[in-house]
Amino acid sequence: MNYVYVLVSIKDGKYYIGQTNDLKSRITRHQRGYVRSTRHRRPLKFLYFEKYEDRGTAMRREKFLKSGEGHRFLNSKLVELAP
Repeated sequence: MNYVYVLVSIKDGKYYIGQTNDLKSRITRHQRGYVRSTRHRRPLKFLYFEKYEDRGTAMRREKFLKSGEGHRFLNSKLVELAP
């Protein structure tokens, strides 16, 4: 399985969007500061993930979510998920 995931920085409110084949391990690496691109933006909150059978599909979805249209999708999706 491959996963596309979204984190948000509590510090600056910005999204981090990534993909991995080991979601739990990757989130732990972000939280512990082992990922250079998010180290300075901690603490991070895990917001959302999607699961895909193959890496290529996950990579295309990651690219979409990083686009303006993808950000609009995430904003609407996260509003739906909010309590």
